[in-house]
Amino acid sequence: MIPVEVHDYYIYGGILMENLLRPIYQERASHSNTLGILMVEKEHPVSPVTDNFDVILFIIVRNAEEAWYVKHYEYENKKAAMHIVDERLLNNWIETSGYRKVVQWIIEGKILFDRNEYVSELKERLYNFPEENRDLRKAIEFAKLIRAYRECKNFYSSGQHLDAYSMMVRSLHYLARLSVIEKGFYPEITVWNQVKKIEPEIYKLYEEFTQSTEPTDKKVQLMLLASEYAINSRAEKSTRHLLKIMQTKHTPWSFGDLKVHPEIDKYALDLGALLEYLVERNIVKVVKEETKGKYIYHRKYKI
Repeated sequence: MIPVEVHDYYIYGGILMENLLRPIYQERASHSNTLGILMVEKEHPVSPVTDNFDVILFIIVRNAEEAWYVKHYEYENKKAAMHIVDERLLNNWIETSGYRKVVQWIIEGKILFDRNEYVSELKERLYNFPEENRDLRKAIEFAKLIRAYRECKNFYSSGQHLDAYSMMVRSLHYLARLSVIEKGFYPEITVWNQVKKIEPEIYKLYEEFTQSTEPTDKKVQLMLLASEYAINSRAEKSTRHLLKIMQTKHTPWSFGDLKVHPEIDKYALDLGALLEYLVERNIVKVVKEETKGKYIYHRKYKI
């Protein structure tokens, strides 16, 4: 017997949704490796959350041959998309924000099938957002923030003010996501709605930058100064994930050893910029080790 609880009351435009979708998800629910099925409905005429499909069927499976399988359907002039995702890929998306819609799908989706309360427990875990998961996410967002902020400064100093403006918007977006994580929430697609409610100071920075009538170069110059404090004040807490790993051994780390560490690989692409920032802030120290070449040293790092 399949451990499934089915709800027969999902209505969309007067059509009984459950009856239309039942053959699709019931067949998937009968598979022993299916862990759960959720349904997400389009709530607005334009819906980035559902890629403008009327319904998303999100199916979580274990040990799938294909990590992510997608199929599209049409019914009664409505569109549905079915996503079948292996739980290992799903966990990676959750940890790294690799596919941001997924967290919203899980939190807001209606459970159609739940094997041994797998989906219910996953929802609870996302609501609680454990601290160790938060530390990783903060490190990922902070590393992206540092790279974007440095690129913005470089564009500004070289007179490329429109590129600097664009990169500052990106920097503020990373700062916004970081502030949401600090408060114990997963950043949603509509992150500025979250920030406006829980971190009004960051929202005010964004609002002033995008709505100011100052010339572009002046706006960027002022925001570089204003955001620098917001970044520096978060440095140690936001990089705790990296610093904890570096403290696991007494000898200095080479960049190569850090880059391939399995817990750091999720932000390895931004690790170089992040380390240089931490060195400049005197949070991480550089240790020079001799090489066979005269006056050439290996550059290593320690807390």
